[in-house]
Amino acid sequence: MRDFGHWLSEFRPSIANYGYYVDFQKVYGNVESMKVELHILNSLIGSKSIEKDFYQLAERYPEVLKCIPLLLAVRNAEIYCQDEDGGQLYTFKPKDLKKENIDYAKYAYFMKKTGLFDLLENHIISNLIDYATGVETGLDSNGRKNRGGHLMEDLVELHIRKAGFIREESYFKEMYIHQITEKWGLDLSAISNQGRAEKRFDFVVKTKNMVYGIETNFYASGGSKLNETARSYKTLAMESDTIQGFTFVWFTDGKGWVSARNNLEETFDIMEHIYNIHDMEAGIIGKVLK
Repeated sequence: MRDFGHWLSEFRPSIANYGYYVDFQKVYGNVESMKVELHILNSLIGSKSIEKDFYQLAERYPEVLKCIPLLLAVRNAEIYCQDEDGGQLYTFKPKDLKKENIDYAKYAYFMKKTGLFDLLENHIISNLIDYATGVETGLDSNGRKNRGGHLMEDLVELHIRKAGFIREESYFKEMYIHQITEKWGLDLSAISNQGRAEKRFDFVVKTKNMVYGIETNFYASGGSKLNETARSYKTLAMESDTIQGFTFVWFTDGKGWVSARNNLEETFDIMEHIYNIHDMEAGIIGKVLK
């Protein structure tokens, strides 16, 4: 018998890897894609007649306007702004930046009101390449949530491979119930509400005598979602126990579970195959997935 308290004490505050915080290759790539235009805009830094110089520059090189959203740390190619004089939609899409279509006074107004003219004119920055790299680094940090969502999956997959399973041969990623049924002929109606619900498992491992449906997650902080997850996986585990040839496995971790320990303990008590990262590192996959 495993002790729940001891098992929970092994949970970790984070599983961030070295690439979690900033994807610098993506940052450098995004800046590189605008490098020429940013170099051209550099000529406005320290200008004593910024509006006139902007007109001349934008008229000669209208493509430089596509850089402007990045200077404001905005991903969208369209920006809406309004003031006491009304609202305007500004487009920075390359296909729209044709000389004959551009209202230069409108874009100059945008540059002035957003503070970009002041940034350039007063030489607050010295190089737009460096500035854009800093902005991209900040924007990329917003992608941590998406990267974090895949860290546990990546970690579990690493240990599945370490246990000797081969992708697309003995283990499969993101597999739906109907795909499992079609591939191995298993009747999974007990966990699909008689075919009315389409469940997708993060991984499916196939051994000689068993199909394992695997779910993975990591919670660094608490919230109501954890209680819902624990309850739904408890139900899934109980339903799976009625299916011959199929086993549900759950890999979870994270200090967020401390705030939802009661619901997790209920699932732990009835679920044979629930494991944490420490279990994986101890080789549990190779021991139980047979």
